[in-house]
Amino acid sequence: MTNTISDLLERASEHAVPVVRGITDERLADPTPCTEYDVRALTDHLIQVVINFQALAAKKNADFSSVPHFTDDGGDWRARFADETATLVAAWAAPGAEEGTSGTMGLPARTVGHMVLGDLTVHAWDLARATGQEFVPDPAVVGEIGPALAEMAPMARKWGVFGEPFPLPDEGGVSDFDRALALTGRDPHWRLPA
Repeated sequence: MTNTISDLLERASEHAVPVVRGITDERLADPTPCTEYDVRALTDHLIQVVINFQALAAKKNADFSSVPHFTDDGGDWRARFADETATLVAAWAAPGAEEGTSGTMGLPARTVGHMVLGDLTVHAWDLARATGQEFVPDPAVVGEIGPALAEMAPMARKWGVFGEPFPLPDEGGVSDFDRALALTGRDPHWRLPA
């Protein structure tokens, strides 16, 4: 049986929300494995992704032309992330969310769902690594995003969303999640610089 995007997003959010709640203000300027973002910018980006993919689930257009500064607006951005993530899960549970194409992207809705599932999971890992937190993704989510990211990788590299694949050793000891991270150009063993 195929997991629904909504079910997978709910599982992913159970791992992502505690990471965002665990980010202290003192860590917001720290670097992340997603090299173009520090913790603050990546958190703002992830909140924007979660909000925009609610619209895409409803077959509406999303606007990524600018990134709002949720972490600077004086509100409780940690609680907002949790609330918006719950709304994202509900949006993808709506009848028809996984059917047809989504927004101006013109991509199959399930592919768009895989995009937000990958962002939620990979960026939660980025933020956890950057802020010294543990992150172990849900196995069902990893089983879904691994093949989906592999399929999307050529397009994502063309769009500048993924870097070149990070080289992994041929021998054992490499997890499926390590492979998914490496597909996006990340070093699965990234740690904060000393």
